[in-house]
Amino acid sequence: MMLFGISANRRIVAGLLVNLLSSICIVFINKWIYVHYGFPNMTLTLVHFVVTWLGLYVCQKMDIFAPKSLPIRRIVWLALSFCGFVAFTNLSLQNNSIGTYQLAKAMTTPVIILIQTTYYKKTFSTKIKLTLVPITLGVILNSYYDVRFNLLGTVFATLGVLVTSLYQVWVGAKQHELQVNSMQLLYYQAPLSSGFLLCVVPLFEPLSGDGGIFGPWSLPALVTVLFSGVVAFLVNLSIYWIIGNTSAVTYNMFGHFKFCITLVGGYLLFHDPLSLNQALGILCTLAGILSYTHFKLAEHEEGKSRLAQRP
Repeated sequence: MMLFGISANRRIVAGLLVNLLSSICIVFINKWIYVHYGFPNMTLTLVHFVVTWLGLYVCQKMDIFAPKSLPIRRIVWLALSFCGFVAFTNLSLQNNSIGTYQLAKAMTTPVIILIQTTYYKKTFSTKIKLTLVPITLGVILNSYYDVRFNLLGTVFATLGVLVTSLYQVWVGAKQHELQVNSMQLLYYQAPLSSGFLLCVVPLFEPLSGDGGIFGPWSLPALVTVLFSGVVAFLVNLSIYWIIGNTSAVTYNMFGHFKFCITLVGGYLLFHDPLSLNQALGILCTLAGILSYTHFKLAEHEEGKSRLAQRP
């Protein structure tokens, strides 16, 4: 039993590491694509999900996992929430400053806790809830200088937080509800989301001509976009795996950690400016994350002790 626990912990650490490396990698690849080729944002997301489904198709042909027949109606809302998450996140970024956008994203964690407490009857200890205080304070310190509100931007940011929170909660809930693993669920959700996203893309981005999905793209641009799709496959799969094996809240905490790593990495590697407030913000956020990790591990050990004491 102890060996199984150690093995499970190692798998979780490996999944987090894959997500960390692939997420950082895709940020830089996507930035390169936007800056050097001007490839449209939502169309790139569509390509990512198509490549993700193709990657899963190859995996199931190689017997890495066995597809499980799922009724489409059971995952329609999950697929739609992904489209809403992509659309509203982009609209929030377009209509808000970076500071306001980041501050809104930080609200995803408490909203997830609220949804899980209200609708899924999941309980969180006061200690866990209090770890949100330094994390939120850290995000505010990192972005307050750039926080500006407007009505349209606030509406999109609010919708983005609500839909993103629902999406992340449902990713975990559907795996348990349908008794499937991350690959089996993503195998059905990826093509469904791609189809919905294909209907949404024309509302925000051109289909042909310069900057359109069917535009005159160069071979290097297409190769780079395809490579970003392969990295996105790792990102998407690791997100589903982490949420399915831990929780949506844990994944969000890890997201805050990645944000800190990106800021510090930009400062160390690219000499991006880092103010005293940002440094304090990073320390506050990391303190909250470490506290969350400590309390979760303590609760996990306490739960195992209770099980061991049962006759």
